[in-house]
Amino acid sequence: MVKPGAVVAVLCAGLAVACSSGAPAEPKADIAKVTTVKSSFGPDFTVSEVAKTGIDPHVLAGQKLPDGLTFDPPSCAKYATGQLVPQGTQGNMAAVSAEGQGNRFIVIAVETDAAVPVTEPGPDCRKVTFSGSAMRGLVESVEAPAIDGTTTLGVHRVLQAVVNNQARTGETYNYSAHFGVYQVIVSANPLVLPDKPIVPVNTGRARDLLVAGVNAIRG
Repeated sequence: MVKPGAVVAVLCAGLAVACSSGAPAEPKADIAKVTTVKSSFGPDFTVSEVAKTGIDPHVLAGQKLPDGLTFDPPSCAKYATGQLVPQGTQGNMAAVSAEGQGNRFIVIAVETDAAVPVTEPGPDCRKVTFSGSAMRGLVESVEAPAIDGTTTLGVHRVLQAVVNNQARTGETYNYSAHFGVYQVIVSANPLVLPDKPIVPVNTGRARDLLVAGVNAIRG
């Protein structure tokens, strides 16, 4: 099937007229407005924010896995080790962090100099396990909210490692929405608090924050 965009390109090539007026406009957003989502957290949350600033690669690189791991399926290693934003990406970010009710939520809005390719898992990589000498875990796709005009992804990561001869387990949910040069990323994980049980991640709230973050920067 010939795509509509290809038809427009052919028509424009054969006519001495301006065809750019028919192309969709680039989306516009203000990433600084993502901080308005802090109003959704009640007094039982400790909230902080990062005003619009240059991209911090340490924040957006995600958790790097060590070398030498074995992945199943093997062809999904690149997806499983993928970063939230590729190393070297230039642009700006703003963020809100909230801790409370046993969870930590981080909402980040990113504006890059050029659109960042969206890496989707494909049917074979929706659940990937990995293992090594002192570490194992999984990366799996989870449901993300549908938001008009964006590509959304949901990823659940679980990591089990041996630290000082003790097994430690950590997990994170990442939800992201991509449109043009903009991204909104929500990271959610349980807090490890002394003498308190681990509280499951409120994934419903994390998904709602993704929608709220996109609406905030578009507004």
